Amino acid sequence: MTLLHRARSAMQRLGIDIARYPASWSGRQLVQLLRKFDVGLVIDAGAHAGGYGTMLRHSGYRGRIVSFEPLTGPRTELQRRAASDPAWTVLPYALGDHSGTVVMNVSGNAGASSSVLPMLERHRAAAPHAAYLSRQTAEIRRLDELWEQIVAPGERVFLKMDVQGYEAHVLRGAGRYASECAGIQTETSFVPLYRDGLLFDDALALTQGELGLTLMSVVPGFTDPCTGQMLQCDLVLFRADTAPKDGRMPTQVARAAR
Repeated sequence: MTLLHRARSAMQRLGIDIARYPASWSGRQLVQLLRKFDVGLVIDAGAHAGGYGTMLRHSGYRGRIVSFEPLTGPRTELQRRAASDPAWTVLPYALGDHSGTVVMNVSGNAGASSSVLPMLERHRAAAPHAAYLSRQTAEIRRLDELWEQIVAPGERVFLKMDVQGYEAHVLRGAGRYASECAGIQTETSFVPLYRDGLLFDDALALTQGELGLTLMSVVPGFTDPCTGQMLQCDLVLFRADTAPKDGRMPTQVARAAR
């Protein structure tokens, strides 16, 4: 038995599984889409310890990243990862539909499942290690109040949200800028895991129906280790009408013509 298999077996006894990223989807495929749609800035809401930004860099994305993480513990590791990267900025805020302070529920899995929203028993039963252990007061901001500070004129934006059921609040806080995003990646749940959290059908209605985005991928997520039922996934959507037939964006065509 390899070291990886031994580690996986040990973690499975604790109700945690370790697996390769799904074969049907990879960071490189995401970066292909970011390039196709000429994205120059990824806004990383709920960045935790920086795993998403690190994945983007390892997969070849060289544009700017602005990561938002309100919890002090994960943010320390996030800042360490971003410290040597001049194109990666860390801001200590939660994003939502108001500005001020908010009480965050801090989860036991190193904060990865932390949320403004109460966690439901369905989530705790599938992942006991993720139950809330403490609370922390954090700053919360509307994205539309920060937009002009973090987005350069003409810069094409991809908004990634991993905010444990709070996604609709983040989009409301983006105001009119939500419809200006070239693409969005949002975590969503198939069953209620957080009180009043955004569910799959509503996430599709919001991103496709209201924002006019086109679904490009569904990335498998959190699965109940006892039943095999998938409880969460990520939706990856882009504004398809902005991509020319040759796959290059207008800014790329202009650069090529110089």
